[in-house]
Amino acid sequence: MRHGEDLKARGSVLPLAFLSVGEEAEIVEMRSGRGMVQRLSEMGFTPSAKVRVLASNPQGPILVGVRDARIALGRGVAMKIFVSSREE
Repeated sequence: MRHGEDLKARGSVLPLAFLSVGEEAEIVEMRSGRGMVQRLSEMGFTPSAKVRVLASNPQGPILVGVRDARIALGRGVAMKIFVSSREE
């Protein structure tokens, strides 16, 4: 079992980096400095926005779809974006 799967099953808040390819979630908050939060917001990463993981490499970036854009995020940044993944 991958770290974070227990949390996903309960619909808890977890870092975007914990989602698997194909999973969609809703952004809840970003835990970073003001500059990073502003930059992410300008790219469409805002609370309540839907985000889907399109590709993920354990040693590299995570490709996500947010709003009408495809954006590659470093794993460290993806760990600072917290989402709610409500698995049924």
